[in-house]
Amino acid sequence: MKIFKNITIYIISLLYVIVGIKHFTNTDFFVTIVPPIINWKKEVVLISGFIEVILGVLLLFNHTRKFAAWGIILLLITVFPANIYLYISEFAREKLSISKDQALFRMPFQIPLIILAYWHSKEMHSKQLSIISIVLFIPTIIYFITI
Repeated sequence: MKIFKNITIYIISLLYVIVGIKHFTNTDFFVTIVPPIINWKKEVVLISGFIEVILGVLLLFNHTRKFAAWGIILLLITVFPANIYLYISEFAREKLSISKDQALFRMPFQIPLIILAYWHSKEMHSKQLSIISIVLFIPTIIYFITI
């Protein structure tokens, strides 16, 4: 079980780094889903991308993993309004060529990402948490790759 957990840590870490870098290489995509109430959209996107890269790297190391995992949980909660905005904004969906159903489908994936981060934050955890996390891992990775 520990080997599989380590594999998930490395994969998730890599994906957070890749998506964080996408904040710099495809900034307009992320700016599109920033709710209008937020000023300095581009700066917010770049800062969140930087944080995502840093937390992805910190997730790799045992001595920073707990901090990184809780940082990821906080980040996922913080950026969730972008998913809500994508769902309610016809303009954002049209600009990204995403249907309302696709935007709705995207929202619940924050939950398994949070569960995986929580699992990664724990050195000792229940077998039940491991099984739940392993079951959630594959569909979550497939989702993650598609963003």
